[in-house]
Amino acid sequence: MSQLKIYNTLARDKQVFVPIQPGKVNMYCCGMTVYDYCHVGHARMMMAFDVIYRWLKASGYQVTYVRNITDIEDKIIRRAVENGETIHQLTSRFIQAMDEDAAALGILPPDHAPRATDYVPQMLSIIDKLESKDLAYRSDDGDVNYAVRNFPGYGKLSGKSLDDLRAGERVDVNGGKRDPLDFVLWKSAKASEPAEAKWDSKWGSGRPGWHIECSAMSCALLGEHFDIHGGGADLQFPHHENEIAQSEGAFGKPMVNYWIHNGFVRVDNEKMSKSLGNFFTIREVLQKYDAEVVRFFIVRTHYRSPLNYSDAHIDDAKGALTRLYTALAGIDLGSEPVAVTWDEPHAQRLRDAMDDDFNTPLAVAELFALASEVNRSKSVADARQLKALAGVLGLLERDPHAFLQAGSPAQEGGLDEAAILDAIARRAAAKKARDFAGADAIRAALTAAGVVLEDKPDGTTNWRRA
Repeated sequence: MSQLKIYNTLARDKQVFVPIQPGKVNMYCCGMTVYDYCHVGHARMMMAFDVIYRWLKASGYQVTYVRNITDIEDKIIRRAVENGETIHQLTSRFIQAMDEDAAALGILPPDHAPRATDYVPQMLSIIDKLESKDLAYRSDDGDVNYAVRNFPGYGKLSGKSLDDLRAGERVDVNGGKRDPLDFVLWKSAKASEPAEAKWDSKWGSGRPGWHIECSAMSCALLGEHFDIHGGGADLQFPHHENEIAQSEGAFGKPMVNYWIHNGFVRVDNEKMSKSLGNFFTIREVLQKYDAEVVRFFIVRTHYRSPLNYSDAHIDDAKGALTRLYTALAGIDLGSEPVAVTWDEPHAQRLRDAMDDDFNTPLAVAELFALASEVNRSKSVADARQLKALAGVLGLLERDPHAFLQAGSPAQEGGLDEAAILDAIARRAAAKKARDFAGADAIRAALTAAGVVLEDKPDGTTNWRRA
């Protein structure tokens, strides 16, 4: 039996996964800053850890998965003020939108989705510990900063020396810091900021810095030392590096055993980002494409590899997923729930793939190998195994005919099912009357409308949308 191996960013190598507590896994993933709709890059992150979450559970682990919500931050405050609404109104609206988008993509909800604003007391406690260990200091401007050079392990996640490192994108550099690499733990309140962005503390009124939020939430829900911490590759430095400095500095023990980072989404060989203006929200994409097609598009690329976004790639994913559903379409799978037979060869190879750092491209290839056998044999057992194995990845969970006959959102306004069935009936009547030209014309019109007929000697047995 294969052993799960995970590429650990901290070790820069694949390592055999050994949980701290046998049979149990505690996993934390940095979630969204909720001031706008989620984009495809967010979908990629959520999907990567959804697949990891599913595979850990399929492997028999009892998993506690935490994905936080950042609901207080500079951009949130700015957007709420611009909109003339409260911070809570803004964040609640976009949390609901995020949950709707995730559900549409078949992403399982985490076991806990903590909001940063509910954990300010825990943040203050950690900052207090850091100050007592000479790892935090209050600057002249009232902010409390982390003293990076007083933490010997700083840089171990990014693999850079202190002299090589520079302040990251979201690290404010100001005159109150002793060192440009120092980062803010507690921001002194500004008179212009709304009251709901201010909390009382021993250092005066203010609000937490971004990095301390995740240290507090992960520690409160998973403990001071836990198994897996994940997020996008852009969070490796400075965010995750700073989390390590905060948590290990405060508690004097390793924070996390395995660090996992997913790759970027790219458009025309550039990283998808709001700053470049080349991003697409999940909602925009789902207006054009079926949600399971988008899920398949993301899942079939290894989580650490760049994901190249384009309409052509999603169209290709649609064709590939259609082939899998077509293999199941003509087979009665029965009413009993499907379950994986793990000693079957395809399942064993899929397990080997997933145990090798969640290698979904190889796992998906195994689904196609099994689908080819189903097409040849029409075996109910093989078809049920295909559906069950795909379900491990959150795929093929719909009725095959429902998927094949459902148009993508962009096709709405085309022929509905009643019109298609009427055309099929008229074509059958034309053929019976030996009006083959009329029958061909009806078929051509359906093809032009994106409807594919499946003919057998006894007539049209089924149809699907192209």
